[in-house]
Amino acid sequence: MTLDWVVSPARLAGAAGLVFAYAALCARVAWVARQKRIDIARDNDVPGNQAQGPAVLVVYASQTGQAEGIARESARMLRECGLRVTLLPIDGLNKAHLAGHERSLWIVSTTGEGDAPDHALRFVQQVLPTNADLRGHHAQVLALGDREYQQFCAFGEQIQQWLVAQGANSELLCVDNMDRATLQTWQSRVNALARECQGDAGESQPLPALREDWLLAPASRMFTLQARRLLNPGSEGGALYGLDWVAANGELPEWQSGDLVSLSVPADPEHARDYSIASIMADGYLQMLVRQSTREDGTPGVASGWLCTGVQIGEQCALTVRQHSSFRLGDNARRPLVLIGNGSGLAGLLSHIRARIEAGRGDQWLVYGERSPAQDAICGEQLEQWLRAGQIERLDRAWSRDGGRRTYVQDVLLAQADELRRWIERGATIYVCGSLQGMGQGVHAALKQVLGDECVQALTQSGRYRRDVY
Repeated sequence: MTLDWVVSPARLAGAAGLVFAYAALCARVAWVARQKRIDIARDNDVPGNQAQGPAVLVVYASQTGQAEGIARESARMLRECGLRVTLLPIDGLNKAHLAGHERSLWIVSTTGEGDAPDHALRFVQQVLPTNADLRGHHAQVLALGDREYQQFCAFGEQIQQWLVAQGANSELLCVDNMDRATLQTWQSRVNALARECQGDAGESQPLPALREDWLLAPASRMFTLQARRLLNPGSEGGALYGLDWVAANGELPEWQSGDLVSLSVPADPEHARDYSIASIMADGYLQMLVRQSTREDGTPGVASGWLCTGVQIGEQCALTVRQHSSFRLGDNARRPLVLIGNGSGLAGLLSHIRARIEAGRGDQWLVYGERSPAQDAICGEQLEQWLRAGQIERLDRAWSRDGGRRTYVQDVLLAQADELRRWIERGATIYVCGSLQGMGQGVHAALKQVLGDECVQALTQSGRYRRDVY
């Protein structure tokens, strides 16, 4: 090996490109942080004549938008009561905020087996390991999760334990899958806090009346099942269906690519399930991809069984379109996209592809994993058509049951490491949708191996690495 080879012009140019790309990424992180501060300041700019009583800090950590929605409703109700409220995402929180408020509400989600939402990374690394003097501080923590996971409220529990360790008086309430009765308990606790703060404000000015029932579910609309197709006939895995719904009154609710649709099935009306929306409004219908799940005793899953075989064509169901702010395109709509997923997670990626095709963009790379190319080439003809038309720049599919070979999406990323780095240098954003176990964890490990821990953290903090994994 010669020195000329080690410091060749090509290698120097490549190194310079990586340094420039990382500097640009850091600048982007700073810009996004500044925009968040501006947005937060605007949200918390309350007229002085409405600011009475002790200030209340409302903090949220949200992966799919549910925690953020509850936090915003809680903050809105408290402001209507004439109270001073500071609403913050957890990545915008520091110990000075806590020191400046005697009371706080925390609405935080747990993802998978005890993980914090992606945007909580800075808080987990920089705040939780430190100490703060919170003696005299009163905190209520609402921990959202899904009891299908053993540690379904672990992040909320971690925050509550930290608050107590710092001297705060803190109570924890865990809610399983947005259980209505538990949410009503939370509503009662926030109402009690509002009354207490109104009492502390004295009687210098008349205070607005307290609305008892303010935590309302998003408005649902009736949809009619127009079509249902089996997308993987003959597959050795679970059957995967595409369902197309049309608005019963002909008027679709508004949504963006990346958003979710929520519904309750007749056998379990108290628990709503979320599904990624695979279509865009321009398609004229709402499409979802549903995998038929099977429980340990061999019986079909309650929700997937009804959607895949129970509900009949022409029947109606109440659907609620729900904003999924952390998985929307936002200002990433003008960036190249690396879209990674498996199974029914293709739905959330299809919506982004369709939105960008409608906008005239084709700079997107789809990496998708399934079992067999013979039976599981989901939407294969459509994807190939987009690829030939230049509406997808690159398409890689990984097959985990292709003869003697087992290839997963993370294997594709490792094999295409140089290409992945080039896309990131171009300013690409990474969206991951699908199963957390196996795919989501494997992709995250592959990204860190290819790009490095610091780059992955910077991508996360700047909104250029977004996940919807379950």
